[in-house]
Amino acid sequence: MMTLAQSFLSKSEEEQVTAVVGEVERTTSGEIVPMIVSRSHDYPKATALCTLCLGLPLSLLLTHLVGSHLWLGSQNMWLFLLFCLLFGGTLWPLVPRLPWLQRHFLDRAEVEREVREGALAAFYAEKLYKTAAENGILLYVSVLERKVWILADAGINSRIDPVVWERVVADLSSGIKEGRRCQALCTAIRATGDILREHFPSRRDDRDELHNLIVR
Repeated sequence: MMTLAQSFLSKSEEEQVTAVVGEVERTTSGEIVPMIVSRSHDYPKATALCTLCLGLPLSLLLTHLVGSHLWLGSQNMWLFLLFCLLFGGTLWPLVPRLPWLQRHFLDRAEVEREVREGALAAFYAEKLYKTAAENGILLYVSVLERKVWILADAGINSRIDPVVWERVVADLSSGIKEGRRCQALCTAIRATGDILREHFPSRRDDRDELHNLIVR
């Protein structure tokens, strides 16, 4: 079964994104790394809340229906607890496999924090901080949360105000939510290249130091 990250783009779209990164990096010494991950966190609180919100009403309903039918009483506590255990044991492992459902129970503040931390962890794990000119930049897409985070190395941050990336993030996030995944990502890569080109023009000795696309 394909993960959320693997199903985010088709193989041909992945090739298109990789080609766009290569095209853009020929015009700047900056290193652009788009990264697509399935999720930035497991969100157990969202899973618990979803299980509770679905399991309790169903347990109450079935207790009333089954209890009356079997002459056990429509408010039988033991029957109610049995259904709670049944639905809890079923829904708890199921909810994380249903991203469209779990997404409705995510806490916005937690999502913001976890995506930021996920991007930071990826930045160091993929060694974006090790480029010669400290000009690596990560375009981090977390699919479950439909969130984007852009993280640049010290050389970029010393010349470009991080606020500049907010428009790129906003446009890419909107494109993903509208279903224009590949187009939005390619547009974000080109926009990033346009910004970097002014401060980090291409060099004759420039070489491709990082991956052009990471899907994890």
